[in-house]
Amino acid sequence: MIKIYTDGSCLKNPGDGGWAAIIIIDGETKEISGSERDTTNNRMELLAPINALKEMKRNEQIEIYTDSQYVKLGITEWINKWVLNNWKTSKKEDVKNKDLWIELYNLNETFDVKWNWVKAHAGNTMNEKVDQLAKKAAILK
Repeated sequence: MIKIYTDGSCLKNPGDGGWAAIIIIDGETKEISGSERDTTNNRMELLAPINALKEMKRNEQIEIYTDSQYVKLGITEWINKWVLNNWKTSKKEDVKNKDLWIELYNLNETFDVKWNWVKAHAGNTMNEKVDQLAKKAAILK
């Protein structure tokens, strides 16, 4: 089982942002992160699991832990309706961050992923660590 903890951060929203992921495979830990200028928190939250899944080389069970309800509900519930409605919301508006949602959707279809929501800043050690990595990435951009 591969475990991945993800988080995104924006210094201002919108503003300079960072994303990070901690990937745990066979007891080995790998940290990845990145940043963008003039972005949003939601885009950073999406880029974290996208980039983590791009690191996967083998198709085994993956558990992703995110403190973003936007990501968790988007990929597990809302996305199926968006696909059926040609990437339109129930209000017939374009899905925000469509480019990233399409990328995450395609990656999610490639792997066996279980999505888990964890409460932010509630003492989960790995969530706290990935949060700090994302904030650091935003500052260092």
